Amino acid sequence: MNNAENAMPQQFLGRLDIHGILALAGIAGPLVLIALDLAAALAVPKYDLVRDSISSLALTSLGWIQTIGFLVIGLLIEIFTAGLFLNIKRRRGFDLGIFLMVLFGFGMLLIGAFRVDPVGAPATINGRIHLVGAYGVLGLFPVAVGLMLSSIRNDPQWKGLFNYSAVTGLIAFGLAAGHLLLPHLSWFGLYERLTVANAIAWVEVSAVWLLLLSLRRQRETEQTSRLAV
Repeated sequence: MNNAENAMPQQFLGRLDIHGILALAGIAGPLVLIALDLAAALAVPKYDLVRDSISSLALTSLGWIQTIGFLVIGLLIEIFTAGLFLNIKRRRGFDLGIFLMVLFGFGMLLIGAFRVDPVGAPATINGRIHLVGAYGVLGLFPVAVGLMLSSIRNDPQWKGLFNYSAVTGLIAFGLAAGHLLLPHLSWFGLYERLTVANAIAWVEVSAVWLLLLSLRRQRETEQTSRLAV
């Protein structure tokens, strides 16, 4: 029984082409970040998911757990973005949108690699780099999605994702604007998490979409090969 159970994931992975593997990177990244962020936040007694910022968790004794999550998702977004680049038919603005998605992933890496300065402490190089990454993640995502919308809408295999992508981009823009314009909120941590969740949910959905497309193409290729024989 154990051999049969072990064989199933091996057979599934064996069927994937490079596009499917790139899709798995996009699927895994958001799940890792969510799991590690919640694990760290819930294990620190005085940390409040609703009140405290995401970045401040890195300053706690278990902040290294969340740090790993940001490093992992940053790397996996970079890998997954290659899947978008290879699978969506390009129209005007697409290449720039992909480039901004790469920077979005890099911003995640910066957030993980460099900690925010504690409140009231003197500014440091690490803290400034962290802020660059944080504001980059905040601002780059809605622009990147907006630049890719025309390509998504005009690609027959991806147009089913257009409405969701458009709504996600609008929500991301609104949340980013609110982040800059609104005063400090008592539920700032929740606000930040909604902002990040909106972005990584799009990565997750797009990655699942790419995986399904990859599996469908693989199945069609196998059927064609059998008919040819």
